[in-house]
Amino acid sequence: MNWRSLGWLMYGCLLMMGHAWAQVAAAPIGLFADHADVGTVLHAGSAKYDAARHAYTIGGSGENVWAAADAFQFIWKKMEGNFTLTADISVLGQGGDPHKKAMLMARQSLDADSAYADVALHGVGLTSLQARDAKGAATHEIQSNVSAPRRLRLQKYGDEFTMWLAGDDGQFHFAGGSMRVPLAEPFYVGLGVCAHDKDAVETAEFSNVALEAMPASSTRTQEYATLETMTVASTDRRVTYVAPGHLEAPTWTPDSVSLVFRRSCGIEIVPVAGGEPKTVYPRTGLCPDELHGVSPDGTMLAVSSVFHNLLGDIYLVPIGGGTARRLTEKSPSTWAGWAADGKSIVFTGRRHSEYGIYTIPVAGGEETRLADAAPPHLDPECSPDGKYIYFSSSRSGATEIWRTRLDGSQPEQVTKDGAGSSCPHVSPDGRLLAFLTPQQRGSGSFPQGFTQFLLRVMSLTDGQIRVLAKLIGDRGSMPSPPWSPDSRRIAFVSYQRIRIDPASPPQATGPVIVK
Repeated sequence: MNWRSLGWLMYGCLLMMGHAWAQVAAAPIGLFADHADVGTVLHAGSAKYDAARHAYTIGGSGENVWAAADAFQFIWKKMEGNFTLTADISVLGQGGDPHKKAMLMARQSLDADSAYADVALHGVGLTSLQARDAKGAATHEIQSNVSAPRRLRLQKYGDEFTMWLAGDDGQFHFAGGSMRVPLAEPFYVGLGVCAHDKDAVETAEFSNVALEAMPASSTRTQEYATLETMTVASTDRRVTYVAPGHLEAPTWTPDSVSLVFRRSCGIEIVPVAGGEPKTVYPRTGLCPDELHGVSPDGTMLAVSSVFHNLLGDIYLVPIGGGTARRLTEKSPSTWAGWAADGKSIVFTGRRHSEYGIYTIPVAGGEETRLADAAPPHLDPECSPDGKYIYFSSSRSGATEIWRTRLDGSQPEQVTKDGAGSSCPHVSPDGRLLAFLTPQQRGSGSFPQGFTQFLLRVMSLTDGQIRVLAKLIGDRGSMPSPPWSPDSRRIAFVSYQRIRIDPASPPQATGPVIVK
């Protein structure tokens, strides 16, 4: 055989080998089409499918799936439309980084900085909905108050991604919160593992995996409300309580242990860490509105309420339960804050067709007018140092945040971008101002009904503004003081209209408690 013949033979062998490799690479892995390492990894990942057990064993390296870029092993297929991806997940092996992750994921591409959403089970049992809503953007998460659930589900409907968890009974419950991530079709859907350590490889098993399209005819919706807290420094969101229906106006107790909130004209209290709420004041003829605050000693709740006559009055309600006591004799009156010593409250009221700022002793007595030229009473709140009343007003043309001295003097516009910001709240240390801004800037006014909002904070030192969270909200999301006493966390309510698959309806009828 001459050299030319040998060369052609070798070329033919290489073609056959390449063809065979392509067939192997393209061979399906159970429900999925292929697998690959995403991002920069030092150790190649692996994916195996056990058809007899309908289980996937995935090994992955990578430093993290977080921030603006990811590194992990991903087994995937391309999809279009709405879907649910469900699996039992076991993180195999002892040790390793406690935040190694096994994930149910959808992402726009296999680029490291791709937009994505996932439900991630960490090695320590932490379970969260994570998302990067645009290529190269930062990742954010909503942490469930359920640790190490037996079964997990990621649901996509339109641009909304939600997390569903099940305990040993196999019944799925909506786990609270949602992330909006626009993905162009087709996109990638699959299973992922990240070691959270660039020098290691970790393994997880996914069993009873189901990937199902949600039909476009799934038009039934269920409204949920999620009571959340956020650590301001990290922007990590954590679910405290989720339930069908409408919750409003979370505010902290002075010991930072519990949140007080409004539901259906009643007041309830729930541990920040999660649990079953208890009634502070039941639904009666007295209907508290969304403005309320806990006294500095933690024993009383001041609420702005209506009672038959539809004019606002201020009542004091014992936190431990008991009879509400009317504090103001004239209407309408709207609570704005507690004095630091807890002996009086500040409120706004309309007297003889004019609004004013007033104070009244908690023990009872005559109200004292503080301001001759007072602001409108929309979202009034007294600053923690007692020097200012913050409020929202459209006096400049668009709804903005304003403040005046407690006597009504020195009116000052705080926000100046015409974005329709409202619900202002100053942190207890006086450094930050939190408020809500509609994502879609249009009329410059605060919108009615469920809307996409930005939760933003302004530094009162230099005026710099940053976004903490994106959420679906309304005026009930954050009308009352939302800051924790140490100024490190903030509470709010997000709302979800969940699309329900008629073939697999949710079982949740109350709080999410998965055992």
